[in-house]
Amino acid sequence: MAELPGIVITGASGRMGQMLARTVLESDKARLVGAVEREGNAWVGQDLGEAMGGAALGVKITDDPLEAMSKAQAVLDFTAPAASVAFAELAAQARAVHVIGTTGFEPAHLEKIEAAARHAVIVRAGNMSLGVNLLVKLTQKVAAALDEDFDIEVIEAHHNRKVDAPSGTALMLGEAAAEGRGVKLADVSDSGRDGITGARRRGDIGFSAIRGGDIVGEHDVLFAGPGERIVLRHMATDRGIFARGALKAALWGQDKGPGSYDMMDVLGL
Repeated sequence: MAELPGIVITGASGRMGQMLARTVLESDKARLVGAVEREGNAWVGQDLGEAMGGAALGVKITDDPLEAMSKAQAVLDFTAPAASVAFAELAAQARAVHVIGTTGFEPAHLEKIEAAARHAVIVRAGNMSLGVNLLVKLTQKVAAALDEDFDIEVIEAHHNRKVDAPSGTALMLGEAAAEGRGVKLADVSDSGRDGITGARRRGDIGFSAIRGGDIVGEHDVLFAGPGERIVLRHMATDRGIFARGALKAALWGQDKGPGSYDMMDVLGL
């Protein structure tokens, strides 16, 4: 029987990192073989299981990502843009599938990730859940069916520790709406309203961001026309949906050739 794919978790001490670790440990389709944290983090050198408040797992947290990735078939990465770029280069060297759930990338970051994808499988998505990716598809179809008499607004809510806005998922939805209308999001995006901004431009796709409490993730796509509104909504109540999606992506990528993929590819949408 072939050995199960080995998984490395980056940002292991964070909420998402711990959720990813638990998801892999509960799976009968993968093995947890490594955990990475940044240099100076208090968890470095500890057993991951004990650091999370449980029994020892035999997986020591390291600040040397290349060492951890050298024995892995996949890397699950929900960290920060600069860190994910560095991990992409190292995962490519290790020929490991790199699953990126990090958001907030700038164009220069994405160029480097695309370069790494020439040598290894990279699956990157602003949201790993099945429901959100179905919402993306629905948003594209509804936007294609309605003309510019309908204003489009993407409204998102997250916990008070989220550092980027609009969220990666909101941007996915905005891109889907723009694609449905046959335009580029960069040309019609409206996300900086404050003060006297003037009337809304016809055809713009707007973004509104809410930050508060422990909200896992809520996304509405509002199509507001004369006399009627259509609202598409997804509400996440369990961060585990993202971890399960990330693991699914890591397993899906095992027999794929080098390239840049997203959750639409993984889910066959």
